[in-house]
Amino acid sequence: MKLPTDGLLQLIRDGRPLTTGQRIRLVIFLSVPAVMANLTSIVMQYIDAAMVGHLGAEASASIGLVSTSTWLFGGLCGACATGFSVQVAHRIGAADMAGARDVLRQSLWPTCIFGLLLGLTGSAISGPLPHWLGGDAGICRDSSIYFLIFSMTVPIWQMGLLAGAMLRCSGNMKVPSILSICMCVLDVIFNYLLIYVAGIGVAGAALGTAAAEIVVSAVMMWYLFRRSGTLSLKGRPGSFRPTAPVLRRAVHIGLPVGVEHALICGAQIASTVIVAPLGVCAIAANSFAVIAESLCYMPGYGISEAATTLVGQCIGAGRKLLTRSFARIAVLMGMGVMTAMGVLMYIFAPEMIGVMTPVAEIRDLGIMALRVEAFAEPMYAAAIVCYGAFVGAADTLIPCMMNVLSIWGVRITLAAWLAPSMGLKGVWIAMCIELCFRGIIFLWRLATGSWMKHKH
Repeated sequence: MKLPTDGLLQLIRDGRPLTTGQRIRLVIFLSVPAVMANLTSIVMQYIDAAMVGHLGAEASASIGLVSTSTWLFGGLCGACATGFSVQVAHRIGAADMAGARDVLRQSLWPTCIFGLLLGLTGSAISGPLPHWLGGDAGICRDSSIYFLIFSMTVPIWQMGLLAGAMLRCSGNMKVPSILSICMCVLDVIFNYLLIYVAGIGVAGAALGTAAAEIVVSAVMMWYLFRRSGTLSLKGRPGSFRPTAPVLRRAVHIGLPVGVEHALICGAQIASTVIVAPLGVCAIAANSFAVIAESLCYMPGYGISEAATTLVGQCIGAGRKLLTRSFARIAVLMGMGVMTAMGVLMYIFAPEMIGVMTPVAEIRDLGIMALRVEAFAEPMYAAAIVCYGAFVGAADTLIPCMMNVLSIWGVRITLAAWLAPSMGLKGVWIAMCIELCFRGIIFLWRLATGSWMKHKH
């Protein structure tokens, strides 16, 4: 499939100059599909939350209680995929297509095994997990069932994430984005049938999402292996046995990302533990506000994915000046988009929360949280997109340490201090302050240029 970005990406690999207009267009072309896919994914969560929210506060809280744990698993799966996909981007940038396909082959067994181990771990802890998180006895059973179903689909989800990451790093944002939209549509259909028609409530939400993920992951892998112009393995024999250099490089790139996700999600779980004593309504409002806020920051993650692809290919091509230029363009674009989204979130907070719950107390708490968080969106964008650029350059260790320091040293400390006196508002004020701090330190690292000095 010939994509509109192919010609511009070829200029990078050929060492030819790109005008400022071409650079901006390339960032936009790669960002828009990813932004749409991420927004659609959040709309899916939004609709899920609205469907479950109308079952009552306890049903909402049962999912909200384990939401940070599902993000933890998702982050670990993403880190595993990143360790290999960034290597593919570097090889494509160096015009080594055969080498890129070799990395793809070698990634399959390690990624599959990692997903299986993670799924088994999640299944084993699904019973006691809600109790560890301080959940009320009335919601723990549904929380356990939800997390068990989620964990059983992790291995397939892991392979779908790998396929999507490989396609994006090759410059193909369109197909993963289309399939993400399809997953959202399927999720809504399956959830409606299982939650309302079959009447199985919270378990129906988990099963519906799992079914959608299985279908889309299978199609994503088929497309990567059979149809991708750059990475298709059809008619291209080679060894699937992992080699030490590729595995070492994957660990070097992916391990800091995985540890960071674990520590950050651990901090989010700690936030859940801080929120849990505030009551069922506070848990539900916190969960709904996180989902609603995602509508603002998911465009930043879409632009971040474009930054990873462009920086990765520029680094592979040995074009450091172009690398810096693309990173700066992407960061400015992300900050502009998320600033606008923050303004909209502040204005339409009542509508955004009102869609998900009819409970007045939950609605009021959720509106308050969104309006506090709106002020952090520009700096949050800076952190998100800078991080994507650093990952493309295989600079993961120091940025991961910066993320961990920020969220544990600033957010959790402030939240634990403010929550007893200010309730949920204190937790979200702490989050707003921390995200502004994180954006500032990431912009500082971007300006130094030290992130481009790694050996590849």
